[in-house]
Amino acid sequence: MNSEAISAITAKNPALKASKAKLEAMEPGAYVMHRSWGFGQIKSYDESAGKLVIDFKGKKSHAMDPAFCINTMEVLPAKHILARKETEAAKIAELIENDPVQLVIDTLSAYPNKACSAIELESTLSQVIGEEKFKRWFSNVKKQLIKDPRVGVPAKKTEVYVVREEPVSAEDEILEAFGTTRSARRRITLAEDLLAASIKEEAKPGLQSVLNGLTEAVRDSNQLDAAERLYGAFVRDELARILGHDSAKLNPPQAELIKEVRGLSAIAEKIPVHFQARFLDLVKETHPLEWREIVFALLKTSQGKFTTECINFLVEHGQSEELAQTLVRWKTEQNLRAPVLLWVIKNRHSKKFAKLLNNLVTPRLLSAIFFAIDYEALQSAGTRRIPLAEALSDDPELISDLLATADTETARDLANTLLLNQGFEELTKKSLLARFIKLFPSLQALVAGDAEAKDEQLIVSRTSYEKKRTEYEEIVSKRIPDNSKAIATAREHGDLRENSEFKMAKQDQSVLMAQKAQLERDLARARISDFTDATTDQVSVGTIVDLREVATGKAVRYTVLGAWDSDPDNHVIAYKTPLGQALLGRKVGEHVKLKIAGVNHEYQVAGIARYGA
Repeated sequence: MNSEAISAITAKNPALKASKAKLEAMEPGAYVMHRSWGFGQIKSYDESAGKLVIDFKGKKSHAMDPAFCINTMEVLPAKHILARKETEAAKIAELIENDPVQLVIDTLSAYPNKACSAIELESTLSQVIGEEKFKRWFSNVKKQLIKDPRVGVPAKKTEVYVVREEPVSAEDEILEAFGTTRSARRRITLAEDLLAASIKEEAKPGLQSVLNGLTEAVRDSNQLDAAERLYGAFVRDELARILGHDSAKLNPPQAELIKEVRGLSAIAEKIPVHFQARFLDLVKETHPLEWREIVFALLKTSQGKFTTECINFLVEHGQSEELAQTLVRWKTEQNLRAPVLLWVIKNRHSKKFAKLLNNLVTPRLLSAIFFAIDYEALQSAGTRRIPLAEALSDDPELISDLLATADTETARDLANTLLLNQGFEELTKKSLLARFIKLFPSLQALVAGDAEAKDEQLIVSRTSYEKKRTEYEEIVSKRIPDNSKAIATAREHGDLRENSEFKMAKQDQSVLMAQKAQLERDLARARISDFTDATTDQVSVGTIVDLREVATGKAVRYTVLGAWDSDPDNHVIAYKTPLGQALLGRKVGEHVKLKIAGVNHEYQVAGIARYGA
């Protein structure tokens, strides 16, 4: 804006004189970030209206009062990375692809003191990279940043990234941080970072103090649980090896920390993924006579990637045949848990494991899958996803593979089990049942019978059905994902006990999930009708009813339509309403007592006609 426009604005509102610099920055061509509208560019200033004209993504030529933008909109400097993405698109694309660390440095350099919080940096870069690609991209870049002496990387998201005036090596930075912390967990993490930093020869003299501090933490700290202490001992021993020390002389030794078999499952649940293979090797070394029984016990209660590690370990140590027999026995005993079942169905066709799993892929396995899904649904609170249920739904060949040797009665029993399962939404059940019916057409009657037994069907119009379906799609495809992002953003703001934004987002999640579940139930029960088959012998769904009040002779007409078609202002009523229910089945000449607007009336049915005739 020019000086005349700014003078006019401040004359109307003298309090804005303190914001003169901000107003001067609001000039055509400048890029901005608005609290509500996001990124945009000022196109012009409409002097007659006294408003800025701004192009936001999804809202072009949006007029805004400059006075209201003072506290809600930031004018970005020309070197800001979002502005440069528009003015130097090719350069930014090259940095993203070939020099991501320099991109981060350029981003930080646009901020005061060349520093900004981790939350702000990630939010800005996600807009530059694109939300879908950002998470994986930044995960790789962060590893490079940790090793780059030009950038200070924070330990927490509430702390700041900074471009250093003087480059500091990763080793020196870690050594300094190690010396200033007394936290045993933090010391283990820093020592692990040191191992990952490709330690240079000249840095080794400073490592002895780290080894001493880490040894003390593993031995004496009461902060660490069993898994943390074991992993700390592993990191300690790796550091000792680099320094040429004998780790066998350090206490406590790793073997000592896993000598109690009873605690191994709890340890396995918490150790880092990259330590899982070493953990199993350590179990075998520490328990040479009983390691097989221990690993099978660990497999039985394993989670996530540890399931794969246990199976690979057993196979690599010649236990394939015993593994196959054990899995079959667990299936028979209904002791196959969800993570192992998930591994089985994902690997049933793999070259490495197909032969091992051949005798496992049977109808009995599908029964075990249903049991595990139902159990997990009953144990979990709220709307937590069930990976095994998702895998069954997403794999179009799985049910046909499992039912390949089934007879009709077995398939019927399994279909009934599916219908009673708590782990599937109604629409998913219908989709899965369709796969049963494709293999066993006679089960169509079972589906029809279930629909009658469970819930009375709802007769609805095509228009009202599409409206409900649109509402459902809006919740599933937009509102729930938006809410998930809001929860993730709020979670990053710190202590959840005092985080009102997080609590509100979680409350919204409960409401959305309840709405989603109700719409799924309603849509599953809906039967679309054009009402052309409505009978006029009596009042039915799809009829127009003429009534005459007995006391006054006053006439009134109602149209009785589907369950979601109410329009009281036009005397259209849904057949599921109390008024609709009172009219259904009445014939011409019959009397009916109705309560309308809180007043009792007695009417006689004067005529019945078909809707739309």
